[in-house]
Amino acid sequence: MEIESTMGESWLPGIYRDRILKLRTRSYVFPSIAKPSVPQIQHTLLGIELKVGRKRMLCPDLATARYLAVFVRAGCAAIAIPYDITKISHLADELESSWHRMLLLADSLAGNRSEAFATRVRRLLIGKVRTAIAMAGAGPRIPEFKQSTRQGERPPESAESKQPQE
Repeated sequence: MEIESTMGESWLPGIYRDRILKLRTRSYVFPSIAKPSVPQIQHTLLGIELKVGRKRMLCPDLATARYLAVFVRAGCAAIAIPYDITKISHLADELESSWHRMLLLADSLAGNRSEAFATRVRRLLIGKVRTAIAMAGAGPRIPEFKQSTRQGERPPESAESKQPQE
C-alpha cells in the first residue's frame, strides 16, 4: 500500500514489530468491547483510567494509558507492553505520531473524493494495521527473568587457606 511505503520506519506495525517486540514485554489483553469507540483518558481519584465505551481500564500512569489508547483505536484484541516503564512514554509518543500521520496520509490519498470513500480508505488502513499487529503477536503473558544472580566469580580456595591456623 502507498501509505505503508510512504511512512517507512514510522509505520505503526513496523514500530511494534521492530522496536517493541524486541524488548522484554508482557502481554495485555483488552476487555471485549461491543462496538468501536474512541478511547478517553480520565484522571480519577484512584489514578489514570482508559475508558472505552462502558469499559474502564486502570493504568499505572499517563504514558501507559496513551500507549494503550493507540491500540484501542486500531481495534487490537491483545498487544505487548514493555516491562520497563521508562520506555513506554517514548514509545507512546512515536505510536501516537505514527497513528496521526497515517490518518493524514489516508485523508490526502482520498483527496477530493466522497466522504464515504475516505471512510472506506481509513477502515481498510486500520484493518491492515490491526492484522499486522495480530500477526506479530502479543508476546509472553509474563516476562522472562534471568535466573542467574551471580555477581562475580570467587577465586578458588588454595590448599594453604584450608589449613587451620595455629
